[in-house]
Amino acid sequence: MFSRRIFEQGFRAALEEELKRQDISIKELSRKAGVPLPTLYKVTAGDRDVRFSTVQRVVKALEPIRHDFIAIIAVKFLLEEVEGQEIEVKGRSYQIRGYTANSIEECIVAAVKAEKEGAAGIVCAPVLASIVEKVVDIPVAIIKPKPTTVLEAIDTIAKRI
Repeated sequence: MFSRRIFEQGFRAALEEELKRQDISIKELSRKAGVPLPTLYKVTAGDRDVRFSTVQRVVKALEPIRHDFIAIIAVKFLLEEVEGQEIEVKGRSYQIRGYTANSIEECIVAAVKAEKEGAAGIVCAPVLASIVEKVVDIPVAIIKPKPTTVLEAIDTIAKRI
């Protein structure tokens, strides 16, 4: 991973290695990252220290976030049923990635984390969806229990009364 190699090798060495690996020229990188070509030449020649904003742009251009998973925020037992599965929608494949949460606070943190990690969308409980939609910029859908599930829960309570 390019961003990890920056810390291990230094920006200049990691960048040269990544450009070779992806077969991209400095000129192409300049265009993709929105960094002036002279800046990249000076950085790669060692004539200039690289600014953090430049590193961010270069990493984003060379290591874009892939939106290839759908996050599900739920309790652990529910996630065990679906996590790791793959679904295909409109010819595109998505992994299912679970985020365990047992409180509203944990749900909000999980939603922000899922978006930050590149989730294409989030599935969560109805009571949380309106809150989650306010803190993320990706689609949110609710888990809608089947009537049989609700009736089973009612039956369980009735037996305990």
